[in-house]
Amino acid sequence: MKMITKLALAAALSLAAPAVADEPGPGGGKPPVPKTGQEVYQTVCQTCHMADGKGAVGAAVFPSLAGNPKMKMAAYPIVMVTKGRGGMPWFSDMLSPEQTAAVITYVRTNFGNNYPEPVTAEDVKRLSPPPAAAGH
Repeated sequence: MKMITKLALAAALSLAAPAVADEPGPGGGKPPVPKTGQEVYQTVCQTCHMADGKGAVGAAVFPSLAGNPKMKMAAYPIVMVTKGRGGMPWFSDMLSPEQTAAVITYVRTNFGNNYPEPVTAEDVKRLSPPPAAAGH
């Protein structure tokens, strides 16, 4: 067989192979679902609020979460995360109440914040209506 014919045959055979669905997990195409507050922060929040929680200024202003006295009242971050405000988008359609509670508890106990009372999924549910009722 000529070299061009062999290459064409090899290409055709590679395209004819059955498609295999990618599996979640290491090496897969689907990212793992963040569960801990730190994982949610690193996956969802860190892009804007930075790894150190100090926020950023550039094309937009991303407020600092580090040493932020607004974190003292758990209701404030719950409403911000679930309903958004200004440039802050809402995440009620992306994060479960458990993930929201975990990330808020993480922020309230890290980055120089010392508000150790944990936020619960029940707190989140109580302060944020279901997405359909929120009008999003």
